Amino acid sequence: MNKPRCVWCGDDPLYQAYHDTEWGVPLHDDQLLFEFLILEGAQAGLSWITILKKRENYRAAFDGFDATRIARYDANKIESLLQDPGIVRNQLKVAAAVTNAQKFLDVQSEFGSFDKFIWRFVDGEPKQNARRSIDRIPASTPESDAMSKELKRRGFKFVGSTICYAHMQATGMVNDHTTDCFRYEELMR
Repeated sequence: MNKPRCVWCGDDPLYQAYHDTEWGVPLHDDQLLFEFLILEGAQAGLSWITILKKRENYRAAFDGFDATRIARYDANKIESLLQDPGIVRNQLKVAAAVTNAQKFLDVQSEFGSFDKFIWRFVDGEPKQNARRSIDRIPASTPESDAMSKELKRRGFKFVGSTICYAHMQATGMVNDHTTDCFRYEELMR
């Protein structure tokens, strides 16, 4: 018997595996938080499944999302990334990844970790929503508005409120599994 899932993951095995094991799980690992920040920015204007299918290519192209290495990328490295068909070859998004790595390191230096900084937007605890259907899930919230405003103030790129809310959902800052999904109750614990 199939488990009831959020309808957005459909029947694609990759999407279902992501939904079942990662999406909405509270994440406190700086490198993975950075990975999601870069991937969510790359997704802007595209579907998440597009990015999910390119995720391993991104990991290889972007040195395993090592922010210290990415922060030092020069024009030659950026140009080589723009030739890589395994990632989204958008000059603004690739350049934003470099800028965001630099700003990420600044935040880590100031707060001790990116985790301490980013989780402040939900007071350090996952926000437990109770949405009965996908059409009840907003594209942004006051928390994602505040996160976006602060990230932009600090010089981050591709961090609009919708991208920030997607980041919050992916990293478990909010539980937006629908109430009929098997993961909803699991993540309430």
